[in-house]
Amino acid sequence: MDASRGPPRVKNKAAAPQQISAEQLLREAVDRQEPGVQAPTQRFADLEELHEYQSRKRTDFENYVRRNRLNMGNWFRYAQWELEQKEYRRARSVFERALDVDPTIVQLWVRYIESEMKERNINHARNLLDRAVTILPRVDKLWYKYVYMEEMLGNIAGTRAVFERWMSWEPDEAAWGAYIKLEKRYGEYDRARGVFERFTIVHPEARNWIKWARFEEENGTSDLVRDVYGAAIETLGEEFMDEKLFIAYARFEAKLKEYERARAIYKYALDRMPRSKSATLHKQYTTFEKQYGDREGVEDVVLAKRRVMYEEQVKENPKNYDSWFDYARLEESSPSSSPDKVRDVYERAIAQVPPSQEKRHWRRYIYLWIFYALYEELQARDMQRAGAVYAEALKLIPHKKFTFAKVWILKAQFHIREGDLSAARKTMGLAIGMCPKSKLFRAYIEMELKLFEFTRCRTLYEKWIEWDPGNTSAWIKFSELERGLDDVERARAIFELAIVQPVLDMPELLWKAYIDFEEEEAQEPEEYERPRALYERLLEKTDHVKVWISYAHFEINVPDPSAPDSAHASPDAIKRARAVFTRAHTLYKEKALVEERVALLQAWKGFEDTHGTDEEREKLAKMMPRRVKKRRRLDDDSFEEYMDYVFPADDEGSAKMGKLMAMAQKWKKEQEAGGGGGA
Repeated sequence: MDASRGPPRVKNKAAAPQQISAEQLLREAVDRQEPGVQAPTQRFADLEELHEYQSRKRTDFENYVRRNRLNMGNWFRYAQWELEQKEYRRARSVFERALDVDPTIVQLWVRYIESEMKERNINHARNLLDRAVTILPRVDKLWYKYVYMEEMLGNIAGTRAVFERWMSWEPDEAAWGAYIKLEKRYGEYDRARGVFERFTIVHPEARNWIKWARFEEENGTSDLVRDVYGAAIETLGEEFMDEKLFIAYARFEAKLKEYERARAIYKYALDRMPRSKSATLHKQYTTFEKQYGDREGVEDVVLAKRRVMYEEQVKENPKNYDSWFDYARLEESSPSSSPDKVRDVYERAIAQVPPSQEKRHWRRYIYLWIFYALYEELQARDMQRAGAVYAEALKLIPHKKFTFAKVWILKAQFHIREGDLSAARKTMGLAIGMCPKSKLFRAYIEMELKLFEFTRCRTLYEKWIEWDPGNTSAWIKFSELERGLDDVERARAIFELAIVQPVLDMPELLWKAYIDFEEEEAQEPEEYERPRALYERLLEKTDHVKVWISYAHFEINVPDPSAPDSAHASPDAIKRARAVFTRAHTLYKEKALVEERVALLQAWKGFEDTHGTDEEREKLAKMMPRRVKKRRRLDDDSFEEYMDYVFPADDEGSAKMGKLMAMAQKWKKEQEAGGGGGA
């Protein structure tokens, strides 16, 4: 029963008087291990017994290798046993038989060679190594053993010959490094230099060129180091450039305190390497400038970094004109940049012509030409190139589909700054003849106005109106020109021609300009009939509320003939203005134009508040609408609420209620009068 309940309970939990450590436990476990099974030691009484034993063992080994010829372990044990028996010829025979089975087993060659070397059979070992490297020339382990043995024997010429045989197979970098170390150990620096030259031809990686350069730093001259770096840069080219090579080159120059050379190396690399491959180079250049450069040098680092960034952007998307803008501005603002660099950026940018002949694709592109021309004129001061840029830009634009007036105008202004007025006029004339636009006419006229060539301005206005008779701005500007020249009748005739045009883009501006013109020209009372007649003609064409309000304001501002200098409006003017408001109100009431009627009444109220009497204001107050909430049925039989205006004069219910209230008030007064008389 107790055994089924688990381990016995420990009653005494106190520490034992003698403590045992883990180390003692492990040591006792090792000491108490039983010894392994060992083969018994055999003793031979005479040679006959020894030969019998050897014969029996050879028979066993022969049976093993006959049953499984491809198992090299059997051959290794067989050869090792023969070596232990001092039977070297038999051991060689075993190794040779194994090589006949498979001569590509490297371990077999190694054991065979090591057995000969242990017994100091140097010629045998040399012959074996020669055979091995001939059969397996790509196994470096055999070559290493070969050169090691020759060097240990002091046969340096033989070692060099083995290396030359090895190098003819163009092995990996470690083999070349071993050859170079051999030459360095024996002071043959010219030979090592020749090995380096062949090494960099076979393995032209940047790290190998750096190894050569460091070798020259230790054992050569600074000119030799520079020659190595120069050859490396020329050999690798821009495609296989490595930032580590340039960093090492620049550090070497900085170590010699050739800071300008180091700076030139950094700039050369940054200008040619993509940003993705030169992050460390940028950091090293920044550190270099902080240590040895000045403020301009640090700025050059930042500019170089941004230059690489823009190069990557335009390489990724050549049609990204914003990147070209930023790149060109960077080159223009860089103190170390030259005009040739700026021109190169602009030339590359303008070569990215938009793929389609749609103006929206050309809007950003055309500014490249504009900025290019402005740079040539304002910064490079090359006027001939600036004119050529404008000319090439105008040749490139497909004027039959669209044009850019800005380019024509800038080219004309450029000729004016150069003092060539005929070229400027020729440019603008060509623009108007080839692709007329309102902006071109406006700019050409403005140019001639500044030159006081009013006859040319008239001709241009006539051409403009002939090309676009619906352009209100052209008619107004033309009349303003004539008015400025004190030819009022000509200006009035232009306005008359304009208002009879069948199509106008903004007729309200034209009528307003004509009315303002007549109002400003009116000096005598009878001359105010002209703007009044214009208002009447305009009201025949439109019933807009603003026209009526403007008409009323005009009437109130007509001066009194008896007191022309008076600041107050005359009674006749007030009467005429009120008549205009009344006409408009009657018209809108008949046509049931609610919104226009409300706006008119608001303006009328402002007029009466300023110029009217109490009686007129009270009369108008009765006409003012009130805002009410109404409901209307929708198509889906639902109702919605909306705000509407109710005019008292139009509300019959309000009119009847007004009569009833009037009669009630009259009756009340009569009752009060009768009650007073009775008292």
